[in-house]
Amino acid sequence: MDVPLTDAQWAWIEPLLPDRSPRRGGRWRDHRQAIDAIAWKYQAGAQWRRLPPEYGSWKGVYTRLRNRAIDGTWQKVFTALVSRGDTGGQLDWVLAVDSTIVRARVSVRLMLRQAGLQREWSGWTGRRRGGGCGPGCTGR
Repeated sequence: MDVPLTDAQWAWIEPLLPDRSPRRGGRWRDHRQAIDAIAWKYQAGAQWRRLPPEYGSWKGVYTRLRNRAIDGTWQKVFTALVSRGDTGGQLDWVLAVDSTIVRARVSVRLMLRQAGLQREWSGWTGRRRGGGCGPGCTGR
């Protein structure tokens, strides 16, 4: 499974990444190679230890992913790519709300209110506070 970035994709992402000159130690591996490795890992659904050798050390790639998440680089890249795609008309926004959960929650709340049990139930989990399995339940 090969998922390298195209040159056009790389041209959008490269300016958003941190400088490769080291603060201490040696130079980092190429950013493009690290991003290709991260993309391969998530597309393949593989474990980090199964990263192909051409991408380098799995520990180095994982550390790069983690550090870029901590310093906000991925958020900056995502925000820039979404705004660029949105202003360029390349994104179609679709908003979908699954109302089945909303309806079930409203009807359950109404039922509990009518039964006088609203304060006794926690709402989201459907479990009674303090344990137990609900009104009329004799055990499991």
